Amino acid sequence: MVLELSPPHQTYNNNKVGGLSTAVVELMLKHAALTPQYEVYPWARAYRLAATTPNVLIYNMARTPEREQQFDWIGKVASYKFGFLKLASRTDIQVEKLSDIHRYVVGAQREDFSAEWLKNVAKQPAGQLQLQPDVLETWRLLVNGKLDLMIDDPAAVQDMLHKHQLQNNDIQFVLFVPELELHSWIAMKKGSDAQLVQRLRQAYQQVEGSAELQAVMQLGLTESQ
Repeated sequence: MVLELSPPHQTYNNNKVGGLSTAVVELMLKHAALTPQYEVYPWARAYRLAATTPNVLIYNMARTPEREQQFDWIGKVASYKFGFLKLASRTDIQVEKLSDIHRYVVGAQREDFSAEWLKNVAKQPAGQLQLQPDVLETWRLLVNGKLDLMIDDPAAVQDMLHKHQLQNNDIQFVLFVPELELHSWIAMKKGSDAQLVQRLRQAYQQVEGSAELQAVMQLGLTESQ
């Protein structure tokens, strides 16, 4: 199983993988009578491994049209509402509509759906788009003034704010785009063991919407804080 660090959904504290989405995955695996073995990588590497290696589970992954036929989709693990954010101190950055971002350097993660969306839908000029291996590096560059804007979810920024000794009012979301509201999924490469895929889907269906799942999600939230 491969994943990236992306608090509060995927965390790594005291040599243990945790977080909200990890709690969902672990409950699913418990019902499937499977033991997780985690490998934490920058997103681009995690994605490439999952896309090329059968029987490797990956989460949280956006279910995009480009990926639809590449993977077997097991179940949803999280919901996101992504928007463009800047440092509040950057009063020189003014964004009122999507085309305004073309004037600024925007950061995203390699192989992430947001990077593909920026290139193919938002038509961000190549010289104004910087792709990083993971979200931690994107945040580091934003805080250090190397990026003007980046994409993130307001519900997922607290860990990065704490890491960089920032407060909520030190950043500002300047534009939300309906196309960037999505669910993320647990998935496995097409061509993986069909019986394994079915076993995982059945286990996910057993826990989906259950009181047990809600309890585990709450525990995951507590652990990620």
